[in-house]
Amino acid sequence: MSKQATTISAPDGRNLYVDMLRGISILLVMLLHYTLSYRLVSSPLQRWIPAPTLHAIFYNGNYGVSMFFVISGFLITSNIIARYQSLSGIDVVHFYKLRLFRLYPLVVVALIIISTLGLAGLSKFSNISHKTPLGDAFFVIADLSVLTFWHNVLMETIGYFNYAMNIYWSLSVEEVFYLLFPLVLLVLRRRWQLLCLAGICMVVAPVYRQIHKDNELFFMYGNLACVDMLTYGCVAAVVSRSLQWKASLRALVAVAALIATAWIYMLGIPGNEALGASWLGIFTAIFLMAVYGLQASTFARRLGGPLAWLGSHSYELYLFHIVVLGIMVELMPKASMTMELKLPMFALFFTLSALVASAAARFLGNPLNRQLRRRYAQRSTARTANAGAAATDVI
Repeated sequence: MSKQATTISAPDGRNLYVDMLRGISILLVMLLHYTLSYRLVSSPLQRWIPAPTLHAIFYNGNYGVSMFFVISGFLITSNIIARYQSLSGIDVVHFYKLRLFRLYPLVVVALIIISTLGLAGLSKFSNISHKTPLGDAFFVIADLSVLTFWHNVLMETIGYFNYAMNIYWSLSVEEVFYLLFPLVLLVLRRRWQLLCLAGICMVVAPVYRQIHKDNELFFMYGNLACVDMLTYGCVAAVVSRSLQWKASLRALVAVAALIATAWIYMLGIPGNEALGASWLGIFTAIFLMAVYGLQASTFARRLGGPLAWLGSHSYELYLFHIVVLGIMVELMPKASMTMELKLPMFALFFTLSALVASAAARFLGNPLNRQLRRRYAQRSTARTANAGAAATDVI
């Protein structure tokens, strides 16, 4: 790394710019879900912003999930290299433990809440496919599908069936990635083999999306539909370690990549099912490569602090914002929501989601994660212990 490109890591190991991008991504997802429930496009915002622009911002929120996949690939690969010294040096069992302890405690809590509310008869938490109730016993299948990485496959089979739970399709995609990526690194030991596989993933995904472009359950939620996003992140993590850019060039490229990402986002998903996500993933990966080694100024930390906070709590927001929104819709159905109330209610939804996410992280997720790691994920050798200390798990 060049002298001009100093470390991005804060004292707690976090990257301000990556967290800001994650904050933008989760905000876009939350806007999408709120809009699907309350049609935020038809709000007082129309007085200042054209309706087509609002429609693009609010209804393309699935691209926020695509950005999450790129970020996940980037961070997981970066952490593997830092923790185990190289990709081929990965300790698979240790890696699985870290992922399990980070993800499972909170998702189990979220599923318990959703299942309980569904069993209590709240429609937004019940299992109903094509207007046909699936019965209370279906919660066993639904919950297991989330916990065993095939919730998106279940949705492809029976369609949308649970308002609150269906958003966890993306967790299944990521969990399959966490399961297979370490095994790939053990089998493919040479760089050219990994490059060939990466190239295949980058080609297969848009082809798959093109084949299934008329069915969003496949072209948006399928594992093959998302594999290129994760791959772009993995490749970006490896390439970024060898880039010798000056800080000024990194900043310029980061801004350009962010503008390009926003442009692709505003073009929308309809009509761009195959390559839209590919371009979004490429520009997101370029942004991540650019900010690797870009030191955040005090001004950037102050200005980007709120977004970075959202990013640092993106997993908790992802899990619980839909619970908050589901309860709101139960209490105030779409038909009862007036235009004047839509913005104040979004502010309430956003605030409550942030409070729940903060509490979940502070009092449950983080303590359990630390306790489980201390007890069950200690590594024996000094070398791996030092590597583990250098790699803060930030996703």
